[in-house]
Amino acid sequence: MSCSSSSASEDEDEGFDSYRKGGYHAVRVGDSFSGGRYIAQRKLGWGEFSTVWLAYDTQSSGFVALKIQKSAPQFAQAALHEIEVLSAIANGDQSNSKYVVRLIDHFKHTGPNGQHICMVFEFLGDSLLRLIKHNHYKGLELNKVREICKCVLTGLDYLHGGLGIVHTDLKPENILLLTTINATKDPIRSGMTPILERPEGNPNGGVTMNIIEKKLKQRARRAAARISGRRSSMGGVGGTPKSNRSLDGIDLRCKVVDFGNACWEDKQFAQEIQTRQYRSPEVILQSGYSFSADMWSLACIAFELATGEMMFTPKGGEGFSEDEDHLAMKMELLGKIPRKIAVGGARSKDYFDRHGDLKRIRRLKYGCLDKLLVNKYRFSESDAHEFTEFLSPLLDFEPEKRPTAEQCLQHPWLNFKNQKQTEVKNESGVERVNIGMSKLQIKVGK
Repeated sequence: MSCSSSSASEDEDEGFDSYRKGGYHAVRVGDSFSGGRYIAQRKLGWGEFSTVWLAYDTQSSGFVALKIQKSAPQFAQAALHEIEVLSAIANGDQSNSKYVVRLIDHFKHTGPNGQHICMVFEFLGDSLLRLIKHNHYKGLELNKVREICKCVLTGLDYLHGGLGIVHTDLKPENILLLTTINATKDPIRSGMTPILERPEGNPNGGVTMNIIEKKLKQRARRAAARISGRRSSMGGVGGTPKSNRSLDGIDLRCKVVDFGNACWEDKQFAQEIQTRQYRSPEVILQSGYSFSADMWSLACIAFELATGEMMFTPKGGEGFSEDEDHLAMKMELLGKIPRKIAVGGARSKDYFDRHGDLKRIRRLKYGCLDKLLVNKYRFSESDAHEFTEFLSPLLDFEPEKRPTAEQCLQHPWLNFKNQKQTEVKNESGVERVNIGMSKLQIKVGK
């Protein structure tokens, strides 16, 4: 979490037990930070290391995102590393045009639970995960996927080529739109009046009450969902599928955020990087990684945006691990892993025999990406072919063969302009739509 108006953990809470020595700092609306410069407005989200608050910057008269780290030494150390990376990013992008989140300020704040390192970011909107959910996991129009990919690739080109930074955890939660999907949640577009002092009747137990109220609301939502589910199964009210939501009017420009796990290419800290579903094969095999690991993750994100589903969702089974299932899924979709790659990592012997075949998952059902897009996700053959031409090089098992972000920005698919689609009415008055339109990517939401 760095500066989002929504978080991956938005349906839960951080738990009151974490507000203790070494843990989170308890914030109340109207609390001030950094000598009164920043005033807390409302909580935006939380992560394992921190909570994030919308704050009002009295110096610039604007809204910002305030990230407050837990106070234990290991969290403070992680924050200092993140500040080092973010400072390099900000110093090299004075025009703030590289589609990477901007660090505005950082300071220390002392509270009852210890000393907390705080970071101040520009306020950004919802994550791409929230956008996917907003669209009922239906998949976005390909032109919209292109728009998002251009922003992310511009950011990656700057990080990789300009600074030598590997993000290491690229995923939809870590890419934020410049504004919120819902205009009423954007403090600027909604005309929000900043809170400049603590409201009356806000007791010290405010954090506790907020969490209790949130838990009660969650229980009510779950109960309502169960009732709705029963009605659906009985063929009653609530059985109709959700329709596509229009994304027209939503600003799809976005920025790469969350550099808590980022590293310099020549100064790496961890062998195991990346969130599971976006993890590259070289990371699983521990054969070394570089900028190309981020490019693998980008391909997985682009697929998820276009289809509404993750490209790979591995699970462990009887006699095989989650890692081995992940490798098997990749091979079934992309072809057999070249032997030199399969046996070239520190963990290769855990999964592969000396011939480069998986030890415990022997029967693979090979397919191909473009057919998957046509058969499962109802892409037109031309859309599937063009999209596959963009994705396939990024999913090369040999990391050094994957294109760079700079090269991707020149790819024909990213620069393809759809002709204006026309709607034609047949004699019965039913509208027919050009088969090539990506709006015809129909699938049942999760």
